Amino acid sequence: MLAVALASLIMLTSGQDVVSAQDPLVSQPPAVDLEDIVVEGRPLENLTQTFVREVAAPARNRGMARWRDGLCVGVANLQPEIAQYITDRVSTVAQDVGLKPGEPGCEPHVLIIATVDASAFTREFVEVRPRLFRVGGSGMDRGATAFDAFVENDQPVRWWNISVPVNDETGLIAIRMPGFGPARTRVQPSRITTQIVDDTKRAFIIVDVDKTKDVSLEQLADYIAFITLAQVDPEADTSGYATILNVFDDPAQTLTLTNWDRAYLRGLYDTIRRRQNFGAQRTEVVDSIVRAHHRLTSVKAPE
Repeated sequence: MLAVALASLIMLTSGQDVVSAQDPLVSQPPAVDLEDIVVEGRPLENLTQTFVREVAAPARNRGMARWRDGLCVGVANLQPEIAQYITDRVSTVAQDVGLKPGEPGCEPHVLIIATVDASAFTREFVEVRPRLFRVGGSGMDRGATAFDAFVENDQPVRWWNISVPVNDETGLIAIRMPGFGPARTRVQPSRITTQIVDDTKRAFIIVDVDKTKDVSLEQLADYIAFITLAQVDPEADTSGYATILNVFDDPAQTLTLTNWDRAYLRGLYDTIRRRQNFGAQRTEVVDSIVRAHHRLTSVKAPE
């Protein structure tokens, strides 16, 4: 059904629209990357806490979600070799954090669509299949205001993530879904820990090819990989950090996923997620970035 809807909405475009030679840019002051930081104790933790606070965008009143076991990536509207490159790159980054990439022919959990008019396409797509985006269960997305921003924003790449609270031991959905009975999952009561965690279930990423011409295919694929694997705030101010999230503001400064990006993803996928307090999950990500900093700065330069 989704393929039929897309076929009626999408016009095929050349992959050359996505990749072009990059014009020389005015040099900007370098942003902070992990290996550039030489601080001790709280200053580094404060810096990383700010990064996590800016970037993380979980569903309303829920914790930070992640994919559970693996994910299947689908790319529409690009030349086959470009689509395959993006699929392979996202799958490789997913594998780096412990996820299993989808087999050829799998049903996509992540749908990446390229179009020449992302705003018009998104509005029409949402009108045709609204329940793909707003499922209706409690704690599954960021809410109506964020959804309106997804539909109406003019960024080069826009995205919408859908997650769901599940029993961490069984993987069973822990909330009542529209059209179904009560959730059939039991949890052990505790004031400190919980068995209910948040799993990402679906992601839509829409690329406006006319607005991505200043970045390379490699940069675009890494950007897509990051926003696929994490719930990222489209309005995050990461200008003070060396992160792939800044690539459309300054393509010359960030050529690929940085140490900030990799540490963030590693922290997200390493955390246990069993604390009742959602803030503990953010602390786990912060701790991972701090550990990455110490590993980088402990490597001595060759004599």
